[in-house]
Amino acid sequence: MGEREAFTVEATGGTLGGWVVGDGAPVLLLHGGPGLSYEYLEGLADELGAGFRIAAFQQRGLEPSTLAGPFTISQAIDDVIAVLDGLGWPQAVLVGHSWGGHLVLRTAAAHPDRVRGVLSVDPIGVVGDGGTAAFEAEMGARTPKAGRARAQQLDDRAMTGEGTTEDAFEGLAIMWPAYFADPDNAPPMPPIRLSVEAYSGLIGEMGEGLDGVAAALATGSVPYGVVAGAASPIPWGQAARTTAELSSRAFLTVIPAAGHFPWLEVPGSVRTALRRLIT
Repeated sequence: MGEREAFTVEATGGTLGGWVVGDGAPVLLLHGGPGLSYEYLEGLADELGAGFRIAAFQQRGLEPSTLAGPFTISQAIDDVIAVLDGLGWPQAVLVGHSWGGHLVLRTAAAHPDRVRGVLSVDPIGVVGDGGTAAFEAEMGARTPKAGRARAQQLDDRAMTGEGTTEDAFEGLAIMWPAYFADPDNAPPMPPIRLSVEAYSGLIGEMGEGLDGVAAALATGSVPYGVVAGAASPIPWGQAARTTAELSSRAFLTVIPAAGHFPWLEVPGSVRTALRRLIT
């Protein structure tokens, strides 16, 4: 794919930094979290491979982007558009994972003219509560009993703005295996940075305005696909399927034997879905 080229673009209150690589149709990757660092998407960029001009950027809250808020969904959408503007891309395919998969759907609803298509990978959906309550319950059930109470305590502290970065790392490490189809054989957690402030601000807004997002996707012209891990802790029936069923221009792909990170557990699955989206 060649060497990744760093970029910096102007945004509200500062700048957003990321990288771009390859040649072909423009594809913008959006990472999960919220508040996580974007480096873990490099493996997904490698899977998508040749034939695309792929960019990824760090959402605000962590370097190389501005550390300052506001950490709101409206600002997160504006930041996506700022990156497209800075790259000189009138339109792009948006590929988002987890929280990023939720964000790409919201961006398509708000700015359909800037979006050629959307691929949402194992997201919280946009119908009802998007599967949030069931996801939280499943994560609790999958987390080893010895660490379950501690993980919940740490998450509660983060949501009230009292948690520290160290707390967040501890909680993520406890819960990490629960994201995978086979928790006992989950890969090691990669080096990850995080912003507690970005997490608490954005996660608190994820349930707001979903009826409007769903209506915009149902009546809009943007094609989109939703990829779900059959063994993900996010219930694909409540999250991915209901979101895909909103529009005749959408499709659902359920990946057997995959959890929350399909490209790690079933290599090639996300690229196949992207090819389906753009053909």
